[in-house]
Amino acid sequence: MSPHVERFAPSPNGHLHLGHAFSALLAHDAARAAGGRFLLRIEDIDRTRARPEYEAAILEDLAWLGLTWERPVLRQSERGAAYAAALATLDARGLLYPCACTRKDIAAALDAPQETAPGLAPGPEGPDGTPYPGTCRLTPPGPDTPHALRLDMAAAIETLGGAEAVRALTVMELGVGPGGETGPLALDPDWLTTRCGDVVLARKDIGTSYHLSVVVDDAAQGVTHVTRGQDLFAAAPLQRLIQALLGLPAPVYRHHRLIRDASGRRLAKRDRDAGLRELRAAGVAPAEIRARLGLPPAAAG
Repeated sequence: MSPHVERFAPSPNGHLHLGHAFSALLAHDAARAAGGRFLLRIEDIDRTRARPEYEAAILEDLAWLGLTWERPVLRQSERGAAYAAALATLDARGLLYPCACTRKDIAAALDAPQETAPGLAPGPEGPDGTPYPGTCRLTPPGPDTPHALRLDMAAAIETLGGAEAVRALTVMELGVGPGGETGPLALDPDWLTTRCGDVVLARKDIGTSYHLSVVVDDAAQGVTHVTRGQDLFAAAPLQRLIQALLGLPAPVYRHHRLIRDASGRRLAKRDRDAGLRELRAAGVAPAEIRARLGLPPAAAG
Protein backbone atom coordinates (compact mmCIF):
# COMPACT_ATOMS: atom_id res chain seq x y z
CA MET A 1 0.00 0.00 0.00
CA SER A 2 1.19 3.53 -0.75
CA PRO A 3 2.61 5.46 2.23
CA HIS A 4 0.51 8.45 1.14
CA VAL A 5 -1.61 9.42 4.19
CA GLU A 6 -4.01 12.37 4.14
CA ARG A 7 -6.23 13.70 6.92
CA PHE A 8 -9.15 16.04 7.43
CA ALA A 9 -9.19 17.63 10.87
CA PRO A 10 -12.29 19.74 11.62
CA SER A 11 -13.17 21.37 14.94
CA PRO A 12 -16.66 20.46 16.22
CA ASN A 13 -17.66 24.03 17.02
CA GLY A 14 -20.11 24.51 14.18
CA HIS A 15 -21.49 22.93 11.01
CA LEU A 16 -19.39 22.30 7.92
CA HIS A 17 -19.63 24.58 4.89
CA LEU A 18 -18.39 24.42 1.29
CA GLY A 19 -14.86 25.42 2.30
CA HIS A 20 -14.61 22.41 4.62
CA ALA A 21 -16.03 20.20 1.88
CA PHE A 22 -13.34 21.43 -0.53
CA SER A 23 -10.51 20.52 1.88
CA ALA A 24 -11.99 17.16 2.76
CA LEU A 25 -12.70 16.17 -0.84
CA LEU A 26 -9.26 17.25 -2.06
CA ALA A 27 -7.55 15.22 0.65
CA HIS A 28 -9.81 12.21 0.17
CA ASP A 29 -9.38 12.24 -3.61
CA ALA A 30 -5.59 12.54 -3.31
CA ALA A 31 -5.38 9.61 -0.90
CA ARG A 32 -7.57 7.42 -3.09
CA ALA A 33 -5.68 8.34 -6.27
CA ALA A 34 -2.39 7.35 -4.60
CA GLY A 35 -3.78 4.13 -3.18
CA GLY A 36 -3.15 5.56 0.26
CA ARG A 37 -5.08 6.23 3.44
CA PHE A 38 -7.54 8.92 4.50
CA LEU A 39 -7.94 9.78 8.18
CA LEU A 40 -10.44 11.87 10.09
CA ARG A 41 -9.30 13.71 13.21
CA ILE A 42 -11.61 15.65 15.50
CA GLU A 43 -9.77 18.71 16.83
CA ASP A 44 -11.78 19.26 20.00
CA ILE A 45 -9.12 20.54 22.40
CA ASP A 46 -11.21 23.66 23.08
CA ARG A 47 -13.86 22.00 25.22
CA THR A 48 -15.65 25.31 25.82
CA ARG A 49 -16.70 25.40 22.14
CA ALA A 50 -16.75 21.75 21.08
CA ARG A 51 -20.19 20.14 21.00
CA PRO A 52 -21.08 16.45 20.49
CA GLU A 53 -23.94 17.42 18.18
CA TYR A 54 -21.49 19.21 15.88
CA GLU A 55 -19.20 16.17 15.81
CA ALA A 56 -22.15 13.95 14.91
CA ALA A 57 -23.11 16.39 12.15
CA ILE A 58 -19.55 16.37 10.77
CA LEU A 59 -19.58 12.59 10.46
CA GLU A 60 -23.00 12.68 8.79
CA ASP A 61 -22.05 15.40 6.30
CA LEU A 62 -18.79 13.72 5.30
CA ALA A 63 -20.52 10.38 4.77
CA TRP A 64 -23.16 12.13 2.65
CA LEU A 65 -20.38 13.58 0.48
CA GLY A 66 -19.22 10.01 -0.16
CA LEU A 67 -16.10 10.06 2.01
CA THR A 68 -14.87 7.02 3.92
CA TRP A 69 -12.19 7.03 6.59
CA GLU A 70 -10.34 4.73 8.93
CA ARG A 71 -11.61 4.03 12.41
CA PRO A 72 -11.30 4.69 15.26
CA VAL A 73 -11.36 8.44 14.78
CA LEU A 74 -8.66 10.26 16.73
CA ARG A 75 -9.97 12.95 19.09
CA GLN A 76 -7.59 15.53 20.46
CA SER A 77 -9.49 15.69 23.75
CA GLU A 78 -8.11 12.19 24.44
CA ARG A 79 -4.49 13.11 23.64
CA GLY A 80 -3.50 15.20 26.64
CA ALA A 81 -0.69 12.87 27.71
CA ALA A 82 0.97 13.07 24.29
CA TYR A 83 0.90 16.87 24.33
CA ALA A 84 2.24 16.97 27.90
CA ALA A 85 5.14 14.72 26.88
CA ALA A 86 6.03 17.01 23.95
CA LEU A 87 5.92 20.05 26.23
CA ALA A 88 8.12 18.28 28.78
CA THR A 89 10.69 17.60 26.05
CA LEU A 90 10.79 21.26 25.06
CA ASP A 91 10.81 22.45 28.67
CA ALA A 92 13.75 20.18 29.53
CA ARG A 93 15.72 21.96 26.79
CA GLY A 94 14.89 25.38 28.24
CA LEU A 95 12.67 26.39 25.34
CA LEU A 96 9.47 27.27 27.22
CA TYR A 97 8.56 30.02 29.65
CA PRO A 98 5.36 30.84 31.55
CA CYS A 99 3.20 33.74 30.43
CA ALA A 100 0.32 35.16 32.46
CA CYS A 101 -0.56 37.96 30.04
CA THR A 102 -4.12 38.38 28.85
CA ARG A 103 -4.99 39.75 25.42
CA LYS A 104 -5.70 43.07 27.10
CA ASP A 105 -2.25 43.03 28.73
CA ILE A 106 -0.60 42.32 25.40
CA ALA A 107 -2.51 45.09 23.63
CA ALA A 108 -1.50 47.54 26.34
CA ALA A 109 2.14 46.46 26.15
CA LEU A 110 2.22 46.89 22.39
CA ASP A 111 0.69 50.37 22.66
CA ALA A 112 3.19 51.50 25.31
CA PRO A 113 6.72 52.62 24.37
CA GLN A 114 8.66 50.04 26.37
CA GLU A 115 11.50 47.59 26.02
CA THR A 116 10.75 44.26 24.39
CA ALA A 117 12.52 41.04 25.24
CA PRO A 118 15.89 40.55 23.50
CA GLY A 119 15.57 38.96 20.08
CA LEU A 120 11.93 39.91 19.54
CA ALA A 121 10.83 43.09 17.85
CA PRO A 122 7.06 43.49 17.35
CA GLY A 123 6.34 43.41 13.64
CA PRO A 124 3.54 42.73 11.19
CA GLU A 125 1.12 40.02 12.14
CA GLY A 126 2.12 36.38 11.82
CA PRO A 127 0.10 33.14 12.02
CA ASP A 128 -1.16 33.99 15.52
CA GLY A 129 -1.72 37.70 14.97
CA THR A 130 0.52 40.41 16.38
CA PRO A 131 3.73 38.88 17.83
CA TYR A 132 4.02 38.81 21.60
CA PRO A 133 6.34 41.55 22.96
CA GLY A 134 8.09 39.22 25.39
CA THR A 135 6.77 40.79 28.61
CA CYS A 136 6.87 37.61 30.70
CA ARG A 137 10.24 36.61 29.30
CA LEU A 138 11.59 39.79 30.90
CA THR A 139 9.49 39.57 34.08
CA PRO A 140 8.23 36.02 34.78
CA PRO A 141 4.93 35.61 36.61
CA GLY A 142 4.78 34.16 40.11
CA PRO A 143 4.76 30.35 40.46
CA ASP A 144 1.12 30.25 41.58
CA THR A 145 -0.17 32.51 38.81
CA PRO A 146 -2.23 30.76 36.11
CA HIS A 147 -0.21 30.88 32.94
CA ALA A 148 0.26 29.71 29.39
CA LEU A 149 3.54 28.31 28.07
CA ARG A 150 5.32 30.14 25.26
CA LEU A 151 8.11 28.99 22.99
CA ASP A 152 11.26 31.06 23.36
CA MET A 153 11.81 31.57 19.66
CA ALA A 154 15.35 32.93 19.92
CA ALA A 155 16.39 29.99 22.09
CA ALA A 156 14.65 27.55 19.74
CA ILE A 157 16.59 28.85 16.75
CA GLU A 158 19.87 28.58 18.66
CA THR A 159 19.02 25.06 19.81
CA LEU A 160 18.65 23.99 16.19
CA GLY A 161 22.10 25.36 15.39
CA GLY A 162 21.41 29.01 14.72
CA ALA A 163 20.02 30.99 11.82
CA GLU A 164 21.91 29.16 9.06
CA ALA A 165 20.80 25.76 10.32
CA VAL A 166 17.18 26.95 10.43
CA ARG A 167 17.46 28.24 6.85
CA ALA A 168 18.42 24.71 5.83
CA LEU A 169 15.01 23.49 6.98
CA THR A 170 12.33 23.51 4.32
CA VAL A 171 8.58 23.28 3.95
CA MET A 172 7.58 21.20 0.94
CA GLU A 173 4.64 23.11 -0.53
CA LEU A 174 2.75 21.44 -3.37
CA GLY A 175 -0.09 23.94 -3.43
CA VAL A 176 0.19 27.64 -4.06
CA GLY A 177 0.57 30.10 -1.21
CA PRO A 178 -1.09 33.54 -1.17
CA GLY A 179 1.92 35.07 -2.90
CA GLY A 180 2.29 32.32 -5.47
CA GLU A 181 4.78 30.36 -3.38
CA THR A 182 5.49 26.71 -4.02
CA GLY A 183 8.04 24.38 -2.42
CA PRO A 184 10.55 23.51 -1.22
CA LEU A 185 10.52 26.73 0.81
CA ALA A 186 13.39 27.51 3.17
CA LEU A 187 12.55 28.71 6.67
CA ASP A 188 13.42 32.33 7.41
CA PRO A 189 14.70 32.78 10.99
CA ASP A 190 14.09 36.53 10.84
CA TRP A 191 10.45 35.95 9.86
CA LEU A 192 10.06 33.40 12.63
CA THR A 193 11.44 35.88 15.14
CA THR A 194 9.60 39.01 14.08
CA ARG A 195 6.36 37.61 12.68
CA CYS A 196 5.77 34.50 14.80
CA GLY A 197 7.64 35.48 17.92
CA ASP A 198 7.19 33.59 21.17
CA VAL A 199 4.04 31.68 20.27
CA VAL A 200 1.83 29.95 22.82
CA LEU A 201 2.32 26.18 22.85
CA ALA A 202 0.08 25.51 25.84
CA ARG A 203 -2.92 27.66 26.67
CA LYS A 204 -3.88 28.30 30.29
CA ASP A 205 -7.22 26.54 29.92
CA ILE A 206 -6.47 23.51 27.73
CA GLY A 207 -2.81 22.64 28.28
CA THR A 208 -1.88 22.66 24.61
CA SER A 209 -2.36 24.76 21.48
CA TYR A 210 -3.28 24.27 17.85
CA HIS A 211 0.34 24.42 16.64
CA LEU A 212 1.62 21.87 19.14
CA SER A 213 -1.27 19.43 18.94
CA VAL A 214 -1.43 19.36 15.14
CA VAL A 215 2.31 18.64 14.88
CA VAL A 216 2.20 15.89 17.50
CA ASP A 217 -0.92 14.28 16.03
CA ASP A 218 0.24 14.39 12.40
CA ALA A 219 3.37 12.52 13.45
CA ALA A 220 1.47 10.02 15.60
CA GLN A 221 -0.93 9.24 12.76
CA GLY A 222 1.79 8.96 10.13
CA VAL A 223 0.33 11.79 8.07
CA THR A 224 2.47 12.38 4.98
CA HIS A 225 0.37 15.05 3.22
CA VAL A 226 -1.52 17.94 4.82
CA THR A 227 -4.21 19.52 2.62
CA ARG A 228 -5.69 22.76 3.99
CA GLY A 229 -6.62 26.32 3.08
CA GLN A 230 -4.31 29.21 2.23
CA ASP A 231 -5.33 30.89 5.49
CA LEU A 232 -3.01 28.41 7.25
CA PHE A 233 -0.08 28.90 4.87
CA ALA A 234 1.76 31.11 7.38
CA ALA A 235 1.49 28.40 10.04
CA ALA A 236 3.59 25.92 8.05
CA PRO A 237 7.06 27.42 8.81
CA LEU A 238 6.25 27.58 12.52
CA GLN A 239 4.99 24.01 12.55
CA ARG A 240 8.08 22.89 10.61
CA LEU A 241 10.22 24.47 13.32
CA ILE A 242 8.31 22.61 16.06
CA GLN A 243 8.71 19.36 14.12
CA ALA A 244 12.46 19.93 14.02
CA LEU A 245 12.61 20.71 17.74
CA LEU A 246 10.73 17.50 18.60
CA GLY A 247 12.52 15.34 16.03
CA LEU A 248 9.30 14.60 14.17
CA PRO A 249 8.86 13.98 10.42
CA ALA A 250 7.68 16.81 8.21
CA PRO A 251 4.67 16.15 5.96
CA VAL A 252 4.19 17.65 2.53
CA TYR A 253 1.79 20.62 2.57
CA ARG A 254 -0.77 21.62 -0.02
CA HIS A 255 -2.51 24.92 0.72
CA HIS A 256 -5.49 25.38 -1.54
CA ARG A 257 -7.53 28.39 -2.58
CA LEU A 258 -10.22 29.58 -0.19
CA ILE A 259 -13.88 29.19 -1.05
CA ARG A 260 -15.62 32.56 -0.92
CA ASP A 261 -19.14 33.88 -1.17
CA ALA A 262 -20.49 36.04 -3.99
CA SER A 263 -19.03 39.17 -2.39
CA GLY A 264 -15.56 37.62 -2.18
CA ARG A 265 -15.70 37.10 1.58
CA ARG A 266 -14.16 33.93 2.96
CA LEU A 267 -16.77 31.46 4.21
CA ALA A 268 -17.32 30.96 7.94
CA LYS A 269 -19.37 28.46 9.93
CA ARG A 270 -22.07 31.07 10.40
CA ASP A 271 -22.69 31.24 6.62
CA ARG A 272 -25.81 29.13 6.44
CA ASP A 273 -26.29 29.63 2.70
CA ALA A 274 -23.06 27.69 2.12
CA GLY A 275 -23.62 25.17 4.92
CA LEU A 276 -23.66 21.54 3.87
CA ARG A 277 -26.71 20.76 6.00
CA GLU A 278 -28.67 23.59 4.40
CA LEU A 279 -27.59 22.53 0.91
CA ARG A 280 -28.63 18.94 1.64
CA ALA A 281 -32.01 20.13 2.90
CA ALA A 282 -32.45 22.12 -0.32
CA GLY A 283 -32.01 18.95 -2.36
CA VAL A 284 -28.46 19.58 -3.59
CA ALA A 285 -26.68 16.31 -4.43
CA PRO A 286 -23.05 15.48 -3.57
CA ALA A 287 -22.19 15.50 -7.27
CA GLU A 288 -23.44 19.09 -7.48
CA ILE A 289 -21.24 20.04 -4.54
CA ARG A 290 -18.20 18.69 -6.36
CA ALA A 291 -19.15 20.55 -9.54
CA ARG A 292 -19.74 23.79 -7.63
CA LEU A 293 -16.25 23.47 -6.10
CA GLY A 294 -14.65 22.79 -9.50
CA LEU A 295 -13.79 19.19 -8.65
CA PRO A 296 -14.10 16.23 -11.03
CA PRO A 297 -16.75 13.57 -10.43
CA ALA A 298 -15.98 11.07 -7.71
CA ALA A 299 -13.90 8.13 -8.86
CA ALA A 300 -15.74 4.85 -9.09
CA GLY A 301 -15.20 2.43 -6.23
